[in-house]
Amino acid sequence: MTRLGTAHVHDVVVVSNERVAKGLWRMVAGSATLASQILPGQFVDLAVPGDARHILRIPLSFSRADAERGTVELIYAVVGEGTERLSRMREGDATDAVGPCGNGWSVPSGEGRCLLVAGGAGLPPIVAAAGMLASAGRGFDAVVGAQTAARMDVEDAVALKAIGREADDGRRVGLATDDGTLGSHGLVTAPMAELMAERSYDCVLCCGPNPMMAAVAALAHEHGVACQASLERMMGCGFGVCGCCNVELRRGGYARCCTDGPVFDAEEVAW
Repeated sequence: MTRLGTAHVHDVVVVSNERVAKGLWRMVAGSATLASQILPGQFVDLAVPGDARHILRIPLSFSRADAERGTVELIYAVVGEGTERLSRMREGDATDAVGPCGNGWSVPSGEGRCLLVAGGAGLPPIVAAAGMLASAGRGFDAVVGAQTAARMDVEDAVALKAIGREADDGRRVGLATDDGTLGSHGLVTAPMAELMAERSYDCVLCCGPNPMMAAVAALAHEHGVACQASLERMMGCGFGVCGCCNVELRRGGYARCCTDGPVFDAEEVAW
């Protein structure tokens, strides 16, 4: 393990790498040091071998970290040549990752419920947030959206119903697809609005496409509920040097997503 700023370079071995939905893959990465250090909402910058021309790493969110097994689960969308090569990595393949990177979720004060909202490939940090809230004894509900049923990681979406739950706490997990092939027909903000009209929440945590998060943040603001958003940017270095991941702020100026985020107070972001 090599120290690099506030993060480290960790050796990683692929334990498994499987397709979980159309265009979505789950990699279980073996790295005892990384698994013991990473916190919900943080990310890793993974080096993908196979093309020396590609010098930037790929930033990946994680859904679960198991310190005892020394594994971290990474969910990613295949959207280009780099992630396509990543999907071809197999059990036993070795690489390295910079991490843990960034600032993760904060458990809000109070004892009320939280509402988790995920869209598309934004589900992994929401699953990690669910585990964090359950460990803190906080109740939560969730809404998970995707373009279509074929593009939803249904396994992790359904798993939100059971994470940390030892008794029936009335937890609700709603699904939504743009085309209506699974769950409600339309955007995640529709079932989110229904839940917020029925229940009281202390916080909203969200991750997904920027327009979705902007709409979620606006709805949370309308209800006077604090909102945290995990932003998606191209975080090539992971420690604030490359300047690829600027986030425009409402007060003016910019923040670096990789070191100031990726989790931000939604009120701070210039959506």
